Amino acid sequence: METAYERAPTIGRIPRGLSQAAGADVSSRMEKLSYSVKINAPVQDVWATMLNDATYREWTSAFNEGSYYEGDWEAGSEIRFLGPDEEGSVGGMIATVEENRPNEFISLRYRGQIVDGAADTSSDEAKSFIGTHENYAFSESGGVTLVEVELDSEDEFTAMFNESWPVALAKLKEITETRS
Repeated sequence: METAYERAPTIGRIPRGLSQAAGADVSSRMEKLSYSVKINAPVQDVWATMLNDATYREWTSAFNEGSYYEGDWEAGSEIRFLGPDEEGSVGGMIATVEENRPNEFISLRYRGQIVDGAADTSSDEAKSFIGTHENYAFSESGGVTLVEVELDSEDEFTAMFNESWPVALAKLKEITETRS
């Protein structure tokens, strides 16, 4: 059976810190992962490229071809990270944007998953990551923007993230620098 992490088509997978409701010990199940990239462009351009619908679809194709989101990036908003699974059904993750400081920081808190196009917030699988976070920090110096991504991963997904995140961030860099 496919797990939520395999279904989740985008960056919104296995983030930081489990809630107490999930009943899990984060330190025994999760490994903190960090990725970064320096992009030769102003922070405003990087921010817009990372979060704009069209360019988001481009750089997140490193995780799953056909990735997209529904919703918006405003603090307090629900956002769904979606894409086709191996059978062609819609799968993904449901999150709340907990914090959005434009051109500085964005934090997502996961609330559930999408399985076969339907929201799932009550299965054991969904509960295993509900309340976790994924964070993106942006800082600019001398026209170069540093993007830092932080998330936690169960051991079995670390290798996949270690392979996919550098590719995704390289795509983000290429897209942004080409268009700036």
